Amino acid sequence: MTKKKNAHDQDFLKKIKGILFSEKERLEKELAKFTTKNKHGDGDYDATYPEYGDKDDENAQEVAQYTANKPLEIALEKELRDVNKSMERLDTKKYGVCKYCDEPIEEKRLMARPTSGACVSCKKTLTQEA
Repeated sequence: MTKKKNAHDQDFLKKIKGILFSEKERLEKELAKFTTKNKHGDGDYDATYPEYGDKDDENAQEVAQYTANKPLEIALEKELRDVNKSMERLDTKKYGVCKYCDEPIEEKRLMARPTSGACVSCKKTLTQEA
């Protein structure tokens, strides 16, 4: 079965592209605050280890800050990957089509969650929220 193309009109897709681009910029700025880009992995960032000093309490604070930043780094990276995948689907004209049933995803859902790759029905089935 081939995927449907152009499930939505160009004005809607242009609006979504702007939303995704803004979200990508926001995520990259957030990541830049406490990470460095990994030169060996596209879209991969590494939380920087803070340097507060050599005293025990400063070392403990460094570990605590790094420990707090690592899960945030992982979450932001995942969001950024989702945004990049959505932008790729826009470029290949596959955006807005459910990857499970090949039906168009409702615009209301895409406006609420622009990175969605599944329609509400398929998502409910996958998460067993019948």
